Amino acid sequence: MLALLVVVSLILLTAYFGESGGGPFHSIQRGVIQVLSPVQDGASRALKPARDLFGSFGDSFHAKKQVGQLKKQVATYRQEAVQGQEAIRDAAEYAALLKIDRDTTQPVAQYTQKTARIIVRSVDNLLRDTIQVNAGSGDGVRLNDTVVAGDGLVGHVTTVAGDTSVITLITDQSSSVQARVIPRAHPRASYYGLLKPSVGNPTDMLLQLIPRDAKIADGDFVVTGGTRSGKLDPLYPAGILIGTVRNPSPVSIENDQEVHVSPAVDLRQLDFVQILTAPNGSAGGLRAQVGP
Repeated sequence: MLALLVVVSLILLTAYFGESGGGPFHSIQRGVIQVLSPVQDGASRALKPARDLFGSFGDSFHAKKQVGQLKKQVATYRQEAVQGQEAIRDAAEYAALLKIDRDTTQPVAQYTQKTARIIVRSVDNLLRDTIQVNAGSGDGVRLNDTVVAGDGLVGHVTTVAGDTSVITLITDQSSSVQARVIPRAHPRASYYGLLKPSVGNPTDMLLQLIPRDAKIADGDFVVTGGTRSGKLDPLYPAGILIGTVRNPSPVSIENDQEVHVSPAVDLRQLDFVQILTAPNGSAGGLRAQVGP
C-alpha cells in the first residue's frame, strides 16, 4: 500500500509539473485554494487573540524576569553605595581620632587613648543618654574614664565589663560638667560654670552659675574646667573642647547666670569614640577617679 501511494504521488507530481498552467491539475489546485482561503483567513482571525494572548504571556514573563534582575542589580548597587558611604564616614572619624593621637599639644595627649566602636545606643533619650562600646577592662578601661571624639568631649565611662563598657553622654540628664568659657575678645579671662543638658534637646546645653558680669559673646569656646562639683562627679581633664556659646543674652547672663552652648560633637552621628586611660593602663596619672 505504501509503495502504491508513493507511485501514485510520483505520477501526479510528474503530471502536475509536466502540464501547462491551464491543465486540470492546476485548475483543481486553484479551486482548492479558493475554497480553503476563506476558511484559513477566518481561522487566522479567530486564532489571532489566542496568539496575542500567548505572546503577551511570554512578553510579560520575560519583562518580569528582567524587572527581577534589575531589582537585584539596584539592590546590589544600593548596598555598595551604603557601604561606600559608611567607609567614607568611618575614614573621616578615624582621621579625626588620629589627629588627636598625633597632636601632642592636646590636653588628652598625656593619656593612653583606646579607640572603640559604638555597638548599642540608648533607645529612650528622654530618660538616659548612653552608648555601649566594644572596649572594656581587658583593654584598660576603668570607671569614670573620659571619652572624647574628634571634635571634643563625649562623656565618661559608667559601667565596665571585660570586653564592653557603657558611656554616659554629656547630654544625659544626670550629667554635669565643670566648664569654663574662653572669651575670644578677652583670651586671658575665664568664666567658670556648671554645664547641664537642656531637657529634650540633645543639640543644646546650658552653662549655669556663671558670673553676672561675664563678658561672653556668640561663638566663644567652652572647655572642661578640670574641677568637679562633687566627690562622685567625673574629673574631666582641663581644656577639652565641649562646644561654643550660642546667642548669649545679657539679660540671661545677669538675671539667670546662664548661656546656651552648642556641643562640638554631634552625639547622634558617632560611630567611634576614644576612651582616655592612664599611661600603660595604670591607675596613676590624671585618670578621672571616684572619690577625692
